[in-house]
Amino acid sequence: MADEFDSALDLLRRLPPHLTSTTLTSLTTLAPHLTEDLLSSVDQPLSVRRCKKTGRDYLLCDYNRDEQSYRSPWSNEWEPDLEGAVKPGKRVREMEVKLNEGVDVYRELAEALTDHVHFLCRYYEGGVSSVYLWDQGEDDFAGIVLLKKSNSSSSSWDSIHVFEAETPNANKPTHYKLTSTIILSLSTSSNSLGSVSLAGNLTRQFETDVMAKDDSAHVVNVGRMVEEMEGKMRNMLQEVYFGKTRDVVGDLRSLQSLSETQRDRAAQKEVLSSMAR
Repeated sequence: MADEFDSALDLLRRLPPHLTSTTLTSLTTLAPHLTEDLLSSVDQPLSVRRCKKTGRDYLLCDYNRDEQSYRSPWSNEWEPDLEGAVKPGKRVREMEVKLNEGVDVYRELAEALTDHVHFLCRYYEGGVSSVYLWDQGEDDFAGIVLLKKSNSSSSSWDSIHVFEAETPNANKPTHYKLTSTIILSLSTSSNSLGSVSLAGNLTRQFETDVMAKDDSAHVVNVGRMVEEMEGKMRNMLQEVYFGKTRDVVGDLRSLQSLSETQRDRAAQKEVLSSMAR
């Protein structure tokens, strides 16, 4: 079974990232006994569902799934109803509600707070967010923060932030561990450029120790940690990955004709030779 699981992961790494969901469905159909392991190990673009009780959209992932049911963060109900399904305790649920409210505000303000590449500066305007928490013991807890924005051109941005909070005792700082994954898919088509598709994912981890005097402090600490990681990864994508891709495409393909390029190079050489005299 281990060899089959490793082979499935190896196959997923080699196929186009934008086909991850389709490939995963095919693999689970061929090997149903690997379904749980694959769903919990492979990050895939987030799906959206509307809460029947509140009418608000929420995001689906393996952390709010039990069999074929998903828990809504807005109503705290499983859809469809599932007998014996686990819900977070009162303390953790209260933090979950506050974090959902905070992340929802962040999602709405993201456009005003960023001035990066056009798609990135608008990727949360009208998007969807969800936060799910669960108990990890008497004082410890864990959770996931999800954000998604997609548009009509089949471009999408999915942020998945999984975190753990471990509190040794009241006199020591809480240890937070964050694992963030961004799944980005961009596609465009025009008469002059043709069709272009770019897809991939980026994962980073971060750990820190911060004092938290109460549960409200946990909400603030987690929110700040996720926001800072989002900014770092967004800048990394823009400056490193998009920048490198732009350089490569610029070297391989020119919008100018060959005669115009040769004329520009000749003019450049003439200027340089005149400066050297």
